[in-house]
Amino acid sequence: MTEDAAHAVDARPLRKRQVAAVAVGNAIEFYDFVTYAFFATQIGRTFFPSDEPGASLLASLATFGAGFLTRPLGAWVIGRMGDRRGRKPAMLLSFGLIGVAVIGLPLVPSYASIGVAAPVLVVLFRLLQGFALGGEVGPSTAFLMEAAPLHRRGLYISMQAMGADAAVLAAGLVGVGLAHVLTPAELDAWGWRVALGLGAVIVPFGLAMRRTLVETFEPRRAPPPRVGAPGHLRVGLLGLAMLAAATTSNYVLEYMTTYANTTLGLPERVALGATALIGLCGLVCDPLSGWLSDRIGRKPVMLVPWLVLLLAILPAFWLLDRERSGAVLYGATIVLTVASTLSTGTVLVAVTESLPAHVRSGALAMVYALAISVFGGSTQFAVAWLTRLTGNALAPAWYMIGSVLLGLLAVSFLPESAPVRVRREPVDRAARPIPE
Repeated sequence: MTEDAAHAVDARPLRKRQVAAVAVGNAIEFYDFVTYAFFATQIGRTFFPSDEPGASLLASLATFGAGFLTRPLGAWVIGRMGDRRGRKPAMLLSFGLIGVAVIGLPLVPSYASIGVAAPVLVVLFRLLQGFALGGEVGPSTAFLMEAAPLHRRGLYISMQAMGADAAVLAAGLVGVGLAHVLTPAELDAWGWRVALGLGAVIVPFGLAMRRTLVETFEPRRAPPPRVGAPGHLRVGLLGLAMLAAATTSNYVLEYMTTYANTTLGLPERVALGATALIGLCGLVCDPLSGWLSDRIGRKPVMLVPWLVLLLAILPAFWLLDRERSGAVLYGATIVLTVASTLSTGTVLVAVTESLPAHVRSGALAMVYALAISVFGGSTQFAVAWLTRLTGNALAPAWYMIGSVLLGLLAVSFLPESAPVRVRREPVDRAARPIPE
């Protein structure tokens, strides 16, 4: 009997709709978070007006990055709450806080209306979002793993990434639709507010769905923490490097819309199409990545696509800079997103699976938050700054190449964790789902 099974909750098998409630809630939370990035140019002009070219965009992206500063604090508070009180109360708290920020941010008046109070309020809402999202990933991913049969852990956890990519797709479709029906002046004035405000409509439904969840972890049955666990520290450090590589690649790709508009000079309606493609590719590749990792192991599914991505980055950006067309933008986006998503979707599975249940929520939340805060939060600002400093349109490519190399190095040292590879006996496909 495993440690997880020893303190599992004696509960009925979880219904599919309960597991789906976690992914849906995650999608709602990420919708507002990533929509800010896609409308960074318009938000910059609204709250950070400047006569200097590019300054408003940099200020907007810096504010976007401010949301990452509070992620470690959210991970510490809400992530540890998931280990001490259970996954469900932690997920309800994180979703409630994100709901406040989702509703509040698009209602902030412009700088022209209330002056410096406007950017201050925007920063405060971004900090609240970061705090909530910092505590969201640990308990929700632990919940998905504990709800899964052994042979479907990868597929279940991939629902977390599917939720995020569904948000990217929704944000892209909303952005493309608004860009086609509104003028650039209308997008600046209120169009971006509509895009952000749509997330607020779903908040009550998300809270209701999460209240129906069945708890998968009973802290009272968890064994006391073991003193001196160097293996946990090693997993944490390798996980930090892998998640740093994954999130850097993801945020470079999500910056593609702003990059195509501000650096390549493509129209907004064309640039926003890249956003929709990123989300669509993610929705297809996330479950495929999880499904493959359940059958052939975690490491092959992380290594091979990242190697393909490493070889494709520079040619893709070089062709983008040379042609500067919608067709090349969409083609490059598809190739890079497919290669990135197939690998990064499995990273979260491998790290979660390598952590014991009694520290899984808090440890995963902290590792994920640090990776996002240090690397993800700075990626779009760094890429925009480097592009502006060097005048080289290939700056994002070199930044992305460095992150992928870091990820490949970390994967090579992480032990295989997939049950199909670790166990010599066949996986029992009839086993009841694990409430761990």
